[in-house]
Amino acid sequence: MRYLGLDLGTKTIGLAVSDKTGLIASSLKVLHHDNNPLSCLDELFAIIKDQNVEALVLGLPKNMDNTLGARALATLDFKKILESKVDLPIYLEDERLTTKSAEDVLISANTSRKKRKQVIDKIAATIILQSFLDKRRK
Repeated sequence: MRYLGLDLGTKTIGLAVSDKTGLIASSLKVLHHDNNPLSCLDELFAIIKDQNVEALVLGLPKNMDNTLGARALATLDFKKILESKVDLPIYLEDERLTTKSAEDVLISANTSRKKRKQVIDKIAATIILQSFLDKRRK
């Protein structure tokens, strides 16, 4: 089964895709939306079709105390919209500290600050998706 991981941010959506076996996540791309993620839906649906995606994994940005803040509520709203427009299962994956983890990976790879800013969201989406895939395997 092929999964698409999504890291919804205030200005971008980072995307990652799994292999056909659903074991390995790979970075795909970043969609830019300037605080209106609905403006990306056509491009997102084209990617879903092109990549033969069978399920979505959406990062849920919980607070460190496990509560839901404004970003998590916006993510849940986005999930409801996706559910009304696409006939695929949509799973939520706790994404606490994924952006920090992604930045650490990029820093350890000596990625410049400018380049990190361009790719961090798709790396975070990859971490979200890989975490989900690893849990499903167990």
